[in-house]
Amino acid sequence: MQPKTDRVIRILPHPARLRVCWRGHVIADTTGALILHEGSYPAVHYIPRADIDMTMLKKTATVTSCPFKGEAVYFSLHSDDATAPDVAWSYEKPFPNVGQISGHLAFDAKVVEFIENNTP
Repeated sequence: MQPKTDRVIRILPHPARLRVCWRGHVIADTTGALILHEGSYPAVHYIPRADIDMTMLKKTATVTSCPFKGEAVYFSLHSDDATAPDVAWSYEKPFPNVGQISGHLAFDAKVVEFIENNTP
């Protein structure tokens, strides 16, 4: 698939420490998040994989294609008593125009909580 380039996508560093929480669990804690702005869509936080507790995530069979970013794979969150299916996604080999998000995961803001803190 060839990338479409008629949409402006901006990727900026997130200016503060960011935690991702779900059902009382801290899923991620980072000072290296990126914010992806794409057209009129809400901004999306991309978290470095190294700052995510990957033991709570399980890759699913879901795969989607974006003409601007490439192919996304999905992950479900799991705890002892709950599962949130396809709540996170990653562009394993993003198109060059968004190459910065390689090695990062995004989380569905309707399912997880993002907590910002200006002090590391």
